[in-house]
This record gives sequence, structure tokens and C-alpha cells, in this order.
Amino acid sequence: MGKARGGMARPWPLLESAAMDDSEDGTVAAGTWLARLLGSRPVETASLGRSFAPALAMLAADAMARQRRLLVVTPDDQCLADISNAMDLELRPLCLVLPAADPACRIALRATLSLLKSRLTRTGSVAEGPVWARQRERMARLAMPWRRCIEWSQRDIDAEPWPRGLESLFPVCIMPWSLARVAAAAPDWVVLMEVERLAEHATDRHRPWPMAERTLRLTAADARASAVLPINRRRTRAAELELLTQELSELELELATAQAEIAGFTRHYQAMIGSRMSMLDSLRAELATRAAERNPRDPAARREAETATARARHSQEDNERLARFDLPDGESVAARHFSPTDDLKRLYRRLAQRIHPDRARDDDDRAWRHHLMAEANRAYRAGDEVALREVMALWREGPRNGMTAPSDDDGFTTMLASLKRRIADIERDLNDLFGSKLYELFTACHIARRAGRDLLAEMAARLDADTAEARARLAATAACP
Repeated sequence: MGKARGGMARPWPLLESAAMDDSEDGTVAAGTWLARLLGSRPVETASLGRSFAPALAMLAADAMARQRRLLVVTPDDQCLADISNAMDLELRPLCLVLPAADPACRIALRATLSLLKSRLTRTGSVAEGPVWARQRERMARLAMPWRRCIEWSQRDIDAEPWPRGLESLFPVCIMPWSLARVAAAAPDWVVLMEVERLAEHATDRHRPWPMAERTLRLTAADARASAVLPINRRRTRAAELELLTQELSELELELATAQAEIAGFTRHYQAMIGSRMSMLDSLRAELATRAAERNPRDPAARREAETATARARHSQEDNERLARFDLPDGESVAARHFSPTDDLKRLYRRLAQRIHPDRARDDDDRAWRHHLMAEANRAYRAGDEVALREVMALWREGPRNGMTAPSDDDGFTTMLASLKRRIADIERDLNDLFGSKLYELFTACHIARRAGRDLLAEMAARLDADTAEARARLAATAACP
């Protein structure tokens, strides 16, 4: 728990560290809400305010720090994308944000499961600290529900309901009233947004949420309430697409980061290990060949020479392949450790959400978005914030920078299917990446580095010693008549 001036504990330990809009109004609102939730009364009321999205993101971070399960109930889907966007990048995979209607709800759920699975697998400081340590403990306790959820996601059967207990995997759940009343697990804290627009049960100022420790009712300010438009099908579709694109942008960020991390490691591995291993295998092949030449009638020596020669050839090919290693879009990475800043991640996520090709309205729009997305990926993996901002400027100045949802059923269905396919593609790419031998070594090197060891340097030293020994044996062989 941090300390304020004068030695007093801050009322919320993680508010300053949450990666979001630093709106003073949001900070004040979050502090007010937290004080209500920490009070003694089971039901409290406060004003929603205009900066509700960053305030809710701050409150979610604090709830996780205090080990409180938080449920945020919204009147509908309209503000879900805003709240999700405001979440801390490192904590976002721990937040289940679902729209009410299928199939958008199921697509969002699969995307969140994929993001959480990736973050639990990825190596590095991206998923460390007390909150993530507790999440790993939670996943260990709930190993069976977690496995059922992953299997459910992989089956991808639209008619199959999601597994029971899924909500308990996430410390924070954010969803509309129509879904929360039937799907949300028992939380510690509940925040009801715009209670004027919720069902009659939720507007009872004396009735807490069932089994909740504290219930906070947020009333809309007059200006906001008057700005609320009647719900219609097109606005609901637009809100769903906005949330799904936000979910997809999180996965695009996850994949781009993991690919750049392994690309930097691959180049470092090639320089440290690949070239040394190729040299050692070549020397060993030469030793085996000379031994076979000295014993032309020994079939075992001949087979050993053939095996060693083949191994040396494969080692050379692997070394050359690693030296040419490129990322999917053709750019190369020279950095040993890819360490993007939070600002760079947020900029990439915001850009991906706007320009993603799966939001295209026609073929020309898709081609334009594909071009911009490729440029954004190159800039992000190079750690070039200036280039990313240039891509954003191109998007804003371009003729096809709209974000509207399709007006017809077929167009909406097609766009949902496209988003769903891309989420599945990213999940497959992440699984392939994490299942590779190179990523296993990348993980082992990270674990060793935390213990103060440089695993690749140790491997290189052993290879150097073996190479020196092989050279000495070759020299001795050459000296023999």
C-alpha cells in the first residue's frame, strides 16, 4: 500500500499506476466510489459523472489489488468499449467484458479467453506482480473449469452454452443488466451504472445485489441522462462491433508483441549459439570423416561419418534460416530484447481498433486498411512511435476512415464472421508460437535471467570449449602420419 504525504495511506493503492486517461474528474470519482464501497452500509449511492470510464478502470485495478471480486452492471452495451479501452493494459486480460446479445457475446468471450491464456503463457514481466500471482493461484484452484472453457472455445459450437463457473475465473466482470442477472457469479462489490435505466429490482435503494458485500448505485448526471438516445438496432450493432474490434485489437497487440519478442531473441540466439553450433558440428563431421578414411572397412565409422555430415548440413541450414529470420510482414528485428513502452502499446491498440481490415465496408476499403495495418505492425515491432503516429495521420486524412456499422443484416453478419475468423487465426498463431522449441528456450532464458544467470552465454561458453577440443583433435589427427 502506498503512502501519501504525512504518512497516511492512500485510499486506493493502484489508482496512480493504472494506464488510462489521467482525468482529474475520473480520479476524484474513483476515490469517491471506493470510499463508499469501503464504508459500512451494504448499499450506497453516488454520481456517475462524465469520466466514468477511467474511473471504473481505476476502481477495477483497486478491487484486484484488494482481492475483491468486482461486478460492473451497465444498462446496455453502449459504453462497454469505452470502459474496456480505459483498462490498464496489463490488467485487461483479467476483466471479462461481455455484450448482451449473441453472437457478439460468444465472440467476445472467446477473445477474452484467448487473451488470458496467452498472457498466462507469455514470458516476461507482462504478467507478474501480486495481482497476476493471485490469478495463477485462482487458475490452479479452478483448473477444471479453466480446461472446460478452453475446450469449449476450441469446439466453437454456436449452440453450446458456455461452461458453468466461467465467470469465477475473472476477478472483474463488466456486462449489461440483462446478462449480469443470469450469468454473473457472486461478487464482493457491485457497481450499478445509471440505475435510472436499470430494471426495477436494481433501482431499489435499500436492496443490495444478491450475495454481494457492497452495492454501489451510480446515478447519471442530468446532462448525461438527457444525452442518452433511445436504444435502436443500429446503435446496438455499432456498440457490439466497437467492443469486438477493441477485443481484437488487444489480441493483435498480444500477437505483435509476442512475435517481436521471439524475433529479437531469435536473432540473439543465432548470433550467440547458432553460428557456434554450426561450426562445432562442421568440425565433428570432419573428425568423423577422417576416422572413416582411416578405417575404410569399418561400416560403423562410415555410418558415423554420414550421420555427422548430415547433422552438420542441417545445422548450417538452421543457422542460415535463423540469420534470415523475419517477421510476418517481412521486416526484421535487430533488437535483442523487445521492450515496448506502455504509451507505444496503447497507441498501437488504438490504431488497430480504428484501421483493422475486418471493419472494412468493401474491397477497396479492405485493401487500404490492410496497407495501414501492415505499416502499423512494422512501426510497432520497430518501437517507432513517430511512424505509428504517421499511420494514424494517414488514416485520419484518408477517404475511408469511417467506423459505422453495416445497416443491413447480411453486412453485420459478414463483419461478425470476419472478426471471429481473425480472432481464431490469432489464437492459432499464438498457440504455434508458444508451442515451438524456440519459445521454450526463450522461456528458460528468462527464468535463468531472473536468477542472475545468462543461459545463452553459458551455452556459448560450453560450445566454445567443445569447439576448442574438436580443433585440437583435428590438429592431432593432421599431425599423425
